[in-house]
Amino acid sequence: MATIHSSKTRPFASHHTVTPCTRTHQIGALALVIITFFLTRIFDQSLNSSSFSTPTSGQYRSKNDVVRFSDSGGSIFWPQRGYGTHLSLKIYVYDENEIDGLKHLLYGRDGKISPDSCVKGQWGTQVKIHRMLLQSRFRTRKKEEADLFFVPAYPKCVRVMGGLNDKEINQTYVKVLSQMPYFRLSGGRNHIFVFPSGAGAHLFKSWVTYLNRSIILTPEGDRTDKRDTSAFNTWKDIIIPGNIDDGMTTHGSRIVEPLPLSKRKHLANYLGRAQGKVGRLRLIELSKQYPDKVSFFSSPLMHVASHLELKFSGPDKLGRKEYFEHLRNAKFCLSPRGESSWTLRFYESFFVECVPVILSDQAELPFQNVIDYSQISIKWPSTHIGTELLDYLESIPDKDIEEMIARGQKIRCLFAYTPESDSCSAFNAIMWELQRKVRQFHQSSETFWLHNRTIVNRNLVEFSKWKPPMPLP
Repeated sequence: MATIHSSKTRPFASHHTVTPCTRTHQIGALALVIITFFLTRIFDQSLNSSSFSTPTSGQYRSKNDVVRFSDSGGSIFWPQRGYGTHLSLKIYVYDENEIDGLKHLLYGRDGKISPDSCVKGQWGTQVKIHRMLLQSRFRTRKKEEADLFFVPAYPKCVRVMGGLNDKEINQTYVKVLSQMPYFRLSGGRNHIFVFPSGAGAHLFKSWVTYLNRSIILTPEGDRTDKRDTSAFNTWKDIIIPGNIDDGMTTHGSRIVEPLPLSKRKHLANYLGRAQGKVGRLRLIELSKQYPDKVSFFSSPLMHVASHLELKFSGPDKLGRKEYFEHLRNAKFCLSPRGESSWTLRFYESFFVECVPVILSDQAELPFQNVIDYSQISIKWPSTHIGTELLDYLESIPDKDIEEMIARGQKIRCLFAYTPESDSCSAFNAIMWELQRKVRQFHQSSETFWLHNRTIVNRNLVEFSKWKPPMPLP
Protein backbone atom coordinates (compact mmCIF):
# COMPACT_ATOMS: atom_id res chain seq x y z
CA MET A 1 0.00 0.00 0.00
CA ALA A 2 2.90 2.31 0.70
CA THR A 3 3.87 2.30 -2.94
CA ILE A 4 0.60 4.00 -3.83
CA HIS A 5 1.92 7.26 -2.30
CA SER A 6 5.42 7.04 -3.71
CA SER A 7 6.61 9.72 -6.13
CA LYS A 8 7.19 7.11 -8.80
CA THR A 9 3.47 6.37 -9.15
CA ARG A 10 2.17 9.98 -8.98
CA PRO A 11 0.61 10.96 -12.30
CA PHE A 12 2.40 13.76 -14.15
CA ALA A 13 5.06 13.97 -11.42
CA SER A 14 7.86 13.51 -13.91
CA HIS A 15 6.67 16.53 -15.90
CA HIS A 16 6.98 19.09 -13.06
CA THR A 17 10.23 20.69 -12.07
CA VAL A 18 10.67 23.25 -9.31
CA THR A 19 12.70 26.32 -10.23
CA PRO A 20 14.66 27.64 -7.23
CA CYS A 21 13.83 31.20 -6.06
CA THR A 22 16.93 33.24 -6.87
CA ARG A 23 17.86 36.76 -5.82
CA THR A 24 16.84 37.94 -9.27
CA HIS A 25 13.32 36.62 -8.69
CA GLN A 26 13.14 38.38 -5.31
CA ILE A 27 14.24 41.72 -6.76
CA GLY A 28 11.71 41.36 -9.59
CA ALA A 29 8.88 40.62 -7.18
CA LEU A 30 9.78 43.63 -5.02
CA ALA A 31 9.88 45.87 -8.08
CA LEU A 32 6.45 44.63 -9.12
CA VAL A 33 5.01 45.46 -5.70
CA ILE A 34 6.50 48.98 -5.78
CA ILE A 35 5.22 49.67 -9.31
CA THR A 36 1.74 48.41 -8.39
CA PHE A 37 1.69 50.69 -5.33
CA PHE A 38 2.56 53.84 -7.28
CA LEU A 39 0.17 53.06 -10.14
CA THR A 40 -2.62 52.61 -7.61
CA ARG A 41 -1.83 55.97 -6.03
CA ILE A 42 -1.83 57.70 -9.42
CA PHE A 43 -5.16 56.06 -10.33
CA ASP A 44 -6.74 57.14 -7.03
CA GLN A 45 -5.57 60.71 -7.57
CA SER A 46 -7.05 60.80 -11.07
CA LEU A 47 -10.42 59.71 -9.70
CA ASN A 48 -10.32 62.61 -7.28
CA SER A 49 -9.06 65.17 -9.75
CA SER A 50 -11.87 67.56 -8.80
CA SER A 51 -9.90 68.20 -5.58
CA PHE A 52 -12.97 67.48 -3.51
CA SER A 53 -12.80 64.38 -1.36
CA THR A 54 -14.69 62.47 1.26
CA PRO A 55 -13.30 61.86 4.76
CA THR A 56 -12.02 58.55 5.96
CA SER A 57 -12.33 57.34 9.54
CA GLY A 58 -11.12 59.98 11.96
CA GLN A 59 -11.16 62.77 9.38
CA TYR A 60 -14.66 64.11 9.94
CA ARG A 61 -14.71 67.77 10.86
CA SER A 62 -15.11 68.85 14.43
CA LYS A 63 -18.06 70.93 15.50
CA ASN A 64 -15.83 74.01 15.49
CA ASP A 65 -14.92 73.77 11.78
CA VAL A 66 -16.98 75.74 9.27
CA VAL A 67 -15.92 73.12 6.71
CA ARG A 68 -13.54 70.17 6.89
CA PHE A 69 -10.42 70.65 4.79
CA SER A 70 -7.79 68.08 3.90
CA ASP A 71 -4.41 68.26 5.61
CA SER A 72 -3.05 70.22 2.65
CA GLY A 73 -5.81 72.79 3.13
CA GLY A 74 -6.93 72.75 -0.49
CA SER A 75 -9.64 70.10 -0.57
CA ILE A 76 -13.06 70.25 1.04
CA PHE A 77 -14.29 67.00 2.50
CA TRP A 78 -17.73 65.83 1.47
CA PRO A 79 -19.42 63.23 3.68
CA GLN A 80 -18.88 59.75 2.28
CA ARG A 81 -22.38 58.61 3.23
CA GLY A 82 -24.59 59.18 0.22
CA TYR A 83 -21.88 60.82 -1.89
CA GLY A 84 -19.27 58.12 -2.43
CA THR A 85 -15.50 58.43 -2.28
CA HIS A 86 -14.99 60.31 -5.54
CA LEU A 87 -16.93 61.99 -8.33
CA SER A 88 -17.97 59.49 -10.98
CA LEU A 89 -20.78 60.98 -13.04
CA LYS A 90 -21.92 60.64 -16.62
CA ILE A 91 -24.27 63.42 -17.69
CA TYR A 92 -25.86 63.65 -21.12
CA VAL A 93 -26.51 67.21 -22.33
CA TYR A 94 -29.32 67.48 -24.87
CA ASP A 95 -28.22 69.21 -28.05
CA GLU A 96 -30.28 72.16 -29.20
CA ASN A 97 -30.72 70.55 -32.63
CA GLU A 98 -31.95 67.12 -31.53
CA ILE A 99 -35.18 68.27 -29.87
CA ASP A 100 -37.73 70.34 -31.78
CA GLY A 101 -38.51 73.48 -29.77
CA LEU A 102 -35.41 73.44 -27.57
CA LYS A 103 -33.88 76.35 -29.47
CA HIS A 104 -36.88 78.49 -28.59
CA LEU A 105 -36.20 77.96 -24.88
CA LEU A 106 -32.60 79.05 -25.48
CA TYR A 107 -32.91 81.90 -28.00
CA GLY A 108 -36.59 82.86 -28.19
CA ARG A 109 -39.16 82.27 -30.92
CA ASP A 110 -37.14 84.34 -33.43
CA GLY A 111 -33.73 83.00 -32.37
CA LYS A 112 -32.41 86.51 -31.71
CA ILE A 113 -31.57 86.31 -28.00
CA SER A 114 -27.84 85.91 -27.41
CA PRO A 115 -26.59 83.62 -24.62
CA ASP A 116 -23.98 86.29 -23.88
CA SER A 117 -26.84 88.55 -22.82
CA CYS A 118 -28.35 85.81 -20.69
CA VAL A 119 -25.10 85.03 -18.85
CA LYS A 120 -25.00 88.47 -17.25
CA GLY A 121 -26.69 89.36 -13.98
CA GLN A 122 -27.93 87.29 -11.08
CA TRP A 123 -29.69 84.73 -13.32
CA GLY A 124 -26.60 83.86 -15.36
CA THR A 125 -26.37 80.40 -13.81
CA GLN A 126 -28.80 79.13 -16.46
CA VAL A 127 -26.08 79.73 -19.07
CA LYS A 128 -22.95 79.06 -17.01
CA ILE A 129 -23.94 75.60 -15.85
CA HIS A 130 -24.89 74.65 -19.41
CA ARG A 131 -21.58 75.88 -20.83
CA MET A 132 -19.55 74.17 -18.12
CA LEU A 133 -21.30 70.85 -18.67
CA LEU A 134 -20.58 71.01 -22.40
CA GLN A 135 -16.85 71.16 -21.58
CA SER A 136 -16.95 68.92 -18.51
CA ARG A 137 -15.18 65.61 -18.02
CA PHE A 138 -18.52 64.37 -16.64
CA ARG A 139 -20.25 64.79 -19.99
CA THR A 140 -21.12 61.72 -22.00
CA ARG A 141 -22.40 61.66 -25.57
CA LYS A 142 -24.04 58.27 -25.13
CA LYS A 143 -27.55 58.36 -23.69
CA GLU A 144 -27.50 54.67 -22.85
CA GLU A 145 -24.59 55.13 -20.41
CA ALA A 146 -25.77 58.38 -18.81
CA ASP A 147 -26.53 58.63 -15.11
CA LEU A 148 -28.33 61.94 -15.56
CA PHE A 149 -29.68 64.11 -18.40
CA PHE A 150 -29.34 67.90 -18.55
CA VAL A 151 -32.03 69.90 -20.36
CA PRO A 152 -30.54 73.28 -21.39
CA ALA A 153 -32.95 76.23 -21.33
CA TYR A 154 -32.78 79.94 -20.48
CA PRO A 155 -36.45 80.55 -19.61
CA LYS A 156 -35.88 83.54 -17.32
CA CYS A 157 -33.75 85.39 -19.86
CA VAL A 158 -36.02 84.49 -22.78
CA ARG A 159 -39.05 85.73 -20.87
CA VAL A 160 -37.48 88.99 -19.64
CA MET A 161 -36.15 89.84 -23.10
CA GLY A 162 -39.49 89.15 -24.79
CA GLY A 163 -38.39 86.01 -26.61
CA LEU A 164 -41.37 84.00 -25.31
CA ASN A 165 -44.38 84.82 -23.18
CA ASP A 166 -45.61 82.67 -20.30
CA LYS A 167 -48.02 80.68 -22.47
CA GLU A 168 -45.36 80.01 -25.10
CA ILE A 169 -42.83 78.88 -22.48
CA ASN A 170 -45.35 76.43 -21.08
CA GLN A 171 -46.32 75.01 -24.46
CA THR A 172 -42.70 74.74 -25.59
CA TYR A 173 -41.60 72.85 -22.49
CA VAL A 174 -44.41 70.32 -22.93
CA LYS A 175 -43.49 69.88 -26.60
CA VAL A 176 -39.80 69.38 -25.76
CA LEU A 177 -40.44 66.85 -22.99
CA SER A 178 -42.73 64.77 -25.21
CA GLN A 179 -39.78 64.08 -27.51
CA MET A 180 -37.51 62.60 -24.84
CA PRO A 181 -37.83 58.82 -24.43
CA TYR A 182 -35.47 58.78 -21.45
CA PHE A 183 -37.60 61.38 -19.70
CA ARG A 184 -40.62 59.12 -20.11
CA LEU A 185 -38.60 56.06 -19.08
CA SER A 186 -37.75 57.52 -15.65
CA GLY A 187 -40.71 59.83 -15.21
CA GLY A 188 -38.17 62.66 -15.34
CA ARG A 189 -36.34 61.50 -12.21
CA ASN A 190 -32.91 61.61 -13.85
CA HIS A 191 -33.42 64.87 -15.75
CA ILE A 192 -31.93 68.17 -14.58
CA PHE A 193 -33.48 71.62 -15.09
CA VAL A 194 -32.11 75.04 -14.08
CA PHE A 195 -34.51 77.76 -12.95
CA PRO A 196 -32.23 80.60 -11.82
CA SER A 197 -34.61 83.23 -10.44
CA GLY A 198 -36.93 83.74 -7.49
CA ALA A 199 -39.80 82.41 -9.57
CA GLY A 200 -38.11 79.01 -9.56
CA ALA A 201 -39.83 76.34 -11.64
CA HIS A 202 -43.00 78.45 -11.79
CA LEU A 203 -41.54 79.93 -15.00
CA PHE A 204 -42.92 76.69 -16.45
CA LYS A 205 -46.55 76.91 -15.37
CA SER A 206 -47.18 73.18 -15.71
CA TRP A 207 -44.08 72.14 -13.76
CA VAL A 208 -46.21 70.52 -11.06
CA THR A 209 -47.59 68.10 -13.67
CA TYR A 210 -44.40 67.29 -15.58
CA LEU A 211 -41.39 68.12 -13.37
CA ASN A 212 -42.64 67.00 -9.97
CA ARG A 213 -40.06 64.18 -9.96
CA SER A 214 -37.22 65.92 -11.82
CA ILE A 215 -34.09 67.49 -10.33
CA ILE A 216 -34.41 71.27 -10.21
CA LEU A 217 -31.37 73.50 -9.67
CA THR A 218 -32.49 76.82 -8.23
CA PRO A 219 -31.38 79.45 -5.70
CA GLU A 220 -34.97 79.74 -4.51
CA GLY A 221 -36.32 77.42 -1.83
CA ASP A 222 -39.63 79.08 -0.95
CA ARG A 223 -41.31 80.75 -3.93
CA THR A 224 -44.96 79.76 -4.11
CA ASP A 225 -47.68 80.41 -6.64
CA LYS A 226 -51.25 81.57 -6.05
CA ARG A 227 -52.18 78.03 -5.04
CA ASP A 228 -49.49 78.15 -2.36
CA THR A 229 -47.57 75.33 -4.03
CA SER A 230 -43.82 75.43 -3.47
CA ALA A 231 -41.69 74.53 -6.49
CA PHE A 232 -38.81 73.36 -4.28
CA ASN A 233 -38.53 69.90 -2.77
CA THR A 234 -35.63 69.49 -0.35
CA TRP A 235 -35.34 65.75 -1.10
CA LYS A 236 -34.93 65.94 -4.88
CA ASP A 237 -33.94 69.50 -5.75
CA ILE A 238 -30.66 71.33 -5.20
CA ILE A 239 -30.18 74.89 -3.97
CA ILE A 240 -27.45 76.62 -5.99
CA PRO A 241 -25.70 79.97 -5.41
CA GLY A 242 -26.81 82.96 -7.43
CA ASN A 243 -24.59 84.34 -10.17
CA ILE A 244 -22.09 86.81 -8.71
CA ASP A 245 -20.37 89.28 -11.03
CA ASP A 246 -17.26 87.56 -12.44
CA GLY A 247 -15.29 90.69 -11.66
CA MET A 248 -15.62 89.90 -7.94
CA THR A 249 -14.90 86.16 -8.05
CA THR A 250 -11.79 86.24 -10.23
CA HIS A 251 -8.46 85.11 -8.78
CA GLY A 252 -6.73 88.25 -9.99
CA SER A 253 -7.61 91.91 -9.63
CA ARG A 254 -11.23 92.47 -8.65
CA ILE A 255 -13.68 95.29 -9.26
CA VAL A 256 -13.11 96.47 -5.69
CA GLU A 257 -11.07 95.13 -2.79
CA PRO A 258 -12.39 94.78 0.78
CA LEU A 259 -11.77 97.56 3.27
CA PRO A 260 -10.25 97.06 6.75
CA LEU A 261 -12.98 97.11 9.41
CA SER A 262 -11.53 100.28 10.93
CA LYS A 263 -12.11 102.17 7.66
CA ARG A 264 -15.72 101.18 7.11
CA LYS A 265 -18.19 104.02 7.60
CA HIS A 266 -21.26 102.10 8.66
CA LEU A 267 -22.34 99.35 10.98
CA ALA A 268 -24.68 97.84 8.39
CA ASN A 269 -25.96 98.53 4.91
CA TYR A 270 -28.57 97.43 2.42
CA LEU A 271 -28.62 98.10 -1.30
CA GLY A 272 -31.79 97.27 -3.16
CA ARG A 273 -35.36 98.19 -3.93
CA ALA A 274 -38.04 98.38 -1.28
CA GLN A 275 -40.61 96.56 -3.45
CA GLY A 276 -43.23 97.35 -0.82
CA LYS A 277 -41.95 94.51 1.39
CA VAL A 278 -42.37 94.94 5.14
CA GLY A 279 -38.82 93.95 6.08
CA ARG A 280 -37.24 96.28 3.56
CA LEU A 281 -39.50 99.17 4.56
CA ARG A 282 -38.45 98.67 8.19
CA LEU A 283 -34.80 98.87 7.19
CA ILE A 284 -35.45 102.15 5.38
CA GLU A 285 -37.07 103.56 8.50
CA LEU A 286 -34.01 102.49 10.52
CA SER A 287 -31.72 104.23 8.03
CA LYS A 288 -33.68 107.44 8.54
CA GLN A 289 -33.53 107.16 12.34
CA TYR A 290 -29.89 106.06 12.49
CA PRO A 291 -28.16 107.28 9.30
CA ASP A 292 -24.74 106.88 10.91
CA LYS A 293 -25.36 103.17 11.49
CA VAL A 294 -27.50 101.93 8.61
CA SER A 295 -26.54 103.03 5.12
CA PHE A 296 -28.66 103.02 1.98
CA PHE A 297 -27.23 105.89 0.01
CA SER A 298 -23.47 105.95 0.66
CA SER A 299 -22.49 106.36 -3.01
CA PRO A 300 -22.72 109.91 -4.44
CA LEU A 301 -23.38 108.41 -7.90
CA MET A 302 -26.54 106.71 -6.71
CA HIS A 303 -29.75 108.22 -7.97
CA VAL A 304 -32.64 108.18 -5.52
CA ALA A 305 -35.88 107.81 -7.43
CA SER A 306 -37.80 108.36 -4.22
CA HIS A 307 -37.15 108.00 -0.51
CA LEU A 308 -37.82 104.27 -0.89
CA GLU A 309 -36.44 103.33 -4.31
CA LEU A 310 -32.94 103.14 -5.74
CA LYS A 311 -32.47 103.44 -9.49
CA PHE A 312 -30.83 100.43 -11.13
CA SER A 313 -31.57 101.32 -14.76
CA GLY A 314 -31.46 104.33 -17.04
CA PRO A 315 -28.70 106.94 -17.51
CA ASP A 316 -28.29 107.52 -13.77
CA LYS A 317 -28.16 103.88 -12.74
CA LEU A 318 -25.68 102.69 -10.14
CA GLY A 319 -22.54 101.30 -11.78
CA ARG A 320 -20.88 97.98 -10.96
CA LYS A 321 -17.96 99.57 -9.15
CA GLU A 322 -20.14 101.98 -7.16
CA TYR A 323 -22.42 99.13 -6.16
CA PHE A 324 -19.62 97.05 -4.64
CA GLU A 325 -17.94 100.11 -3.12
CA HIS A 326 -21.17 100.76 -1.25
CA LEU A 327 -21.54 97.14 -0.24
CA ARG A 328 -18.01 96.88 1.21
CA ASN A 329 -18.36 99.99 3.38
CA ALA A 330 -20.09 98.31 6.33
CA LYS A 331 -19.32 95.52 8.78
CA PHE A 332 -22.64 93.79 8.15
CA CYS A 333 -24.53 93.37 4.87
CA LEU A 334 -28.29 93.10 5.43
CA SER A 335 -30.13 90.59 3.22
CA PRO A 336 -33.91 90.99 3.61
CA ARG A 337 -36.56 89.07 1.71
CA GLY A 338 -37.82 90.62 -1.51
CA GLU A 339 -40.28 89.12 -3.97
CA SER A 340 -38.76 85.78 -3.01
CA SER A 341 -36.74 84.45 -0.10
CA TRP A 342 -33.28 84.36 -1.68
CA THR A 343 -31.10 87.38 -2.36
CA LEU A 344 -27.86 87.73 -4.31
CA ARG A 345 -26.47 90.11 -1.68
CA PHE A 346 -26.00 87.17 0.67
CA TYR A 347 -23.43 85.64 -1.71
CA GLU A 348 -21.87 88.99 -2.70
CA SER A 349 -21.22 89.72 0.98
CA PHE A 350 -18.50 87.09 1.13
CA PHE A 351 -16.54 88.76 -1.68
CA VAL A 352 -16.62 92.28 -0.22
CA GLU A 353 -15.99 90.64 3.18
CA CYS A 354 -18.86 91.91 5.26
CA VAL A 355 -20.84 89.53 7.47
CA PRO A 356 -24.17 88.69 5.82
CA VAL A 357 -27.26 89.08 8.00
CA ILE A 358 -30.14 87.01 6.66
CA LEU A 359 -33.50 88.71 7.25
CA SER A 360 -35.51 86.18 5.26
CA ASP A 361 -37.03 83.45 7.42
CA GLN A 362 -37.71 80.96 4.59
CA ALA A 363 -34.33 81.29 2.88
CA GLU A 364 -32.67 78.02 1.83
CA LEU A 365 -28.87 77.89 1.56
CA PRO A 366 -26.68 75.68 -0.67
CA PHE A 367 -24.35 72.83 0.29
CA GLN A 368 -25.49 72.50 3.89
CA ASN A 369 -23.87 69.08 4.14
CA VAL A 370 -20.44 70.74 4.13
CA ILE A 371 -20.98 74.33 5.34
CA ASP A 372 -21.88 75.42 8.86
CA TYR A 373 -23.57 78.74 8.14
CA SER A 374 -23.77 79.71 11.81
CA GLN A 375 -20.02 80.36 11.71
CA ILE A 376 -20.00 82.69 8.71
CA SER A 377 -23.33 84.52 8.81
CA ILE A 378 -26.18 85.68 11.04
CA LYS A 379 -29.85 84.83 10.60
CA TRP A 380 -32.17 87.21 12.43
CA PRO A 381 -35.99 86.93 12.67
CA SER A 382 -37.62 89.24 10.14
CA THR A 383 -40.28 90.01 12.75
CA HIS A 384 -37.60 91.68 14.89
CA ILE A 385 -36.13 94.14 12.38
CA GLY A 386 -35.66 97.28 14.46
CA THR A 387 -33.41 98.87 17.05
CA GLU A 388 -33.02 95.47 18.73
CA LEU A 389 -31.19 94.26 15.63
CA LEU A 390 -28.89 97.30 15.55
CA ASP A 391 -28.10 96.97 19.26
CA TYR A 392 -27.19 93.33 18.75
CA LEU A 393 -24.94 93.98 15.76
CA GLU A 394 -23.25 96.85 17.59
CA SER A 395 -22.49 94.58 20.55
CA ILE A 396 -20.43 92.14 18.46
CA PRO A 397 -16.67 92.75 18.96
CA ASP A 398 -14.56 93.47 15.88
CA LYS A 399 -12.46 90.42 16.72
CA ASP A 400 -15.51 88.15 16.31
CA ILE A 401 -16.47 89.89 13.07
CA GLU A 402 -12.98 89.39 11.65
CA GLU A 403 -13.06 85.71 12.58
CA MET A 404 -16.39 85.25 10.81
CA ILE A 405 -15.05 87.02 7.73
CA ALA A 406 -11.92 84.82 7.77
CA ARG A 407 -14.04 81.68 7.91
CA GLY A 408 -16.17 83.00 5.07
CA GLN A 409 -13.04 83.49 2.96
CA LYS A 410 -12.38 79.75 3.18
CA ILE A 411 -15.69 78.65 1.72
CA ARG A 412 -16.69 81.48 -0.63
CA CYS A 413 -15.11 79.58 -3.53
CA LEU A 414 -18.17 77.31 -3.33
CA PHE A 415 -20.28 80.29 -4.43
CA ALA A 416 -18.18 81.13 -7.51
CA TYR A 417 -18.90 79.65 -10.95
CA THR A 418 -15.25 79.29 -11.85
CA PRO A 419 -13.79 76.59 -14.16
CA GLU A 420 -14.20 72.93 -13.25
CA SER A 421 -10.40 72.68 -12.91
CA ASP A 422 -10.52 74.93 -9.83
CA SER A 423 -10.09 72.93 -6.65
CA CYS A 424 -13.14 74.57 -5.11
CA SER A 425 -16.07 75.89 -7.15
CA ALA A 426 -19.86 76.02 -7.30
CA PHE A 427 -19.82 73.74 -10.33
CA ASN A 428 -17.90 70.95 -8.60
CA ALA A 429 -20.09 71.31 -5.52
CA ILE A 430 -23.19 70.92 -7.69
CA MET A 431 -21.66 67.79 -9.23
CA TRP A 432 -21.28 66.27 -5.74
CA GLU A 433 -24.91 67.06 -4.96
CA LEU A 434 -26.02 65.56 -8.27
CA GLN A 435 -24.09 62.40 -7.55
CA ARG A 436 -26.40 61.78 -4.59
CA LYS A 437 -29.33 61.74 -7.00
CA VAL A 438 -28.05 58.93 -9.23
CA ARG A 439 -30.16 55.77 -9.29
CA GLN A 440 -29.26 52.37 -10.64
CA PHE A 441 -32.81 51.70 -11.80
CA HIS A 442 -35.47 53.96 -13.29
CA GLN A 443 -39.21 53.56 -13.56
CA SER A 444 -42.39 55.56 -14.04
CA SER A 445 -46.11 54.91 -14.12
CA GLU A 446 -45.78 54.40 -17.87
CA THR A 447 -42.75 52.09 -17.70
CA PHE A 448 -42.97 48.29 -17.45
CA TRP A 449 -40.49 45.40 -17.70
CA LEU A 450 -40.53 41.72 -18.61
CA HIS A 451 -38.76 38.63 -17.31
CA ASN A 452 -35.86 39.11 -19.73
CA ARG A 453 -35.27 42.71 -18.50
CA THR A 454 -36.92 44.19 -21.59
CA ILE A 455 -38.36 47.66 -20.89
CA VAL A 456 -41.76 48.26 -22.50
CA ASN A 457 -44.51 50.86 -22.39
CA ARG A 458 -48.19 50.34 -21.61
CA ASN A 459 -48.75 48.96 -25.10
CA LEU A 460 -45.85 46.51 -24.63
CA VAL A 461 -43.68 48.35 -27.13
CA GLU A 462 -39.95 47.95 -26.45
CA PHE A 463 -38.09 51.05 -25.28
CA SER A 464 -35.86 51.19 -28.36
CA LYS A 465 -38.98 51.55 -30.52
CA TRP A 466 -40.66 54.40 -28.62
CA LYS A 467 -41.37 57.23 -31.03
CA PRO A 468 -42.13 60.87 -30.24
CA PRO A 469 -44.33 62.56 -29.44
CA MET A 470 -45.01 60.38 -26.43
CA PRO A 471 -47.60 60.79 -23.69
CA LEU A 472 -45.81 62.15 -20.66
CA PRO A 473 -45.85 60.35 -17.30
